[in-house]
Amino acid sequence: MSGRSEKVAPLAVKIVISGGLGVGKTTFIGAISEIEPLDTEAAITQVSVGVDSLVGVENKTTTTVALDFGRITLDPSIVLYLFGTPGQDRFSFLWEDLVEGALGAIVLVDTRRIEDSFPALDFFEERGTPFVLAVNHFDDAQQFALAEVREALGIDDAVPAIACDARHRSSVRDVLAALMDQVVLRHAAGGAPRVGALAR
Repeated sequence: MSGRSEKVAPLAVKIVISGGLGVGKTTFIGAISEIEPLDTEAAITQVSVGVDSLVGVENKTTTTVALDFGRITLDPSIVLYLFGTPGQDRFSFLWEDLVEGALGAIVLVDTRRIEDSFPALDFFEERGTPFVLAVNHFDDAQQFALAEVREALGIDDAVPAIACDARHRSSVRDVLAALMDQVVLRHAAGGAPRVGALAR
């Protein structure tokens, strides 16, 4: 008998951050990650003109072309791995792989380009993935009540809608906490998370 205490590996939980182009996914992950976030940002070039709409985000010069990745330890027993999806429809073929095994998702919304939220919402609703709606704050955007945003997107009242500022760690933490609450509620109601979502 060695006398050494056995270390238990923390529970690894995969969370997906999604939404349209320029909605703040890279910023969201960077604000909370305890490691240097991995991103696959590339310069927006003339190739994307006429393909990716920059209406409302004209000053954006880079975009995620594969994924963003970050990590946060909730406590010694639970670690969240955050995966950000690319925002453009032409990269949607990557979503299936990124979402595989995810316990839940966060859909970031930019009220200046609210129609860009529909592909992500449809994607997670069709798969029955627990998610929360996080309405990101932009200084130059008109502010709307969460009930108005929910109505515009046709989101069920059971889906939490939260105002957030992806630049601030505390705000991002509140969104993640709301998602974990949603996952727990879904599990308690019998909609258990997929086994592939949890890995030791």
